[in-house]
Amino acid sequence: MSAAIDSIRPAVSNDCESIWPLARGFATTFRLREDAFAASFEANIHHDEALLIVAERDDGIVGYLLAHCHPTFLANGPVGWVEEVMVDESWRRKGVGEALMAAAETWSAAKGAAYIALASRRALSFYEAIGYEDSATFFRKSLT
Repeated sequence: MSAAIDSIRPAVSNDCESIWPLARGFATTFRLREDAFAASFEANIHHDEALLIVAERDDGIVGYLLAHCHPTFLANGPVGWVEEVMVDESWRRKGVGEALMAAAETWSAAKGAAYIALASRRALSFYEAIGYEDSATFFRKSLT
């Protein structure tokens, strides 16, 4: 565990308000609505195949990670998919993101996942430094 954080733990309902500003800062394409965020937050903390964890210091939450594990054909079983990982700007480069990703890797492995993956354009050097490799191009089509 990083010396910068006190714990990595599962998110609980009371964390919603603390995670909201981080999630809002994460979104660059969509404008987050707080009511929709709160509903998704509650759904994810109660979903068996979702992992919503926080990095916490004694003075509050400094990062979060949201991942899902789902079955696939090509991997001959489940894969872990990191949907979002966000660290407060003042706590970046202090091991917080690495600790969150390590926890997601452990969780995915315990779920029987063949691998863990994510899509990112912003932190490529971070992911490469912790052992991830560029594997595909990410395509998206908005449905809203």
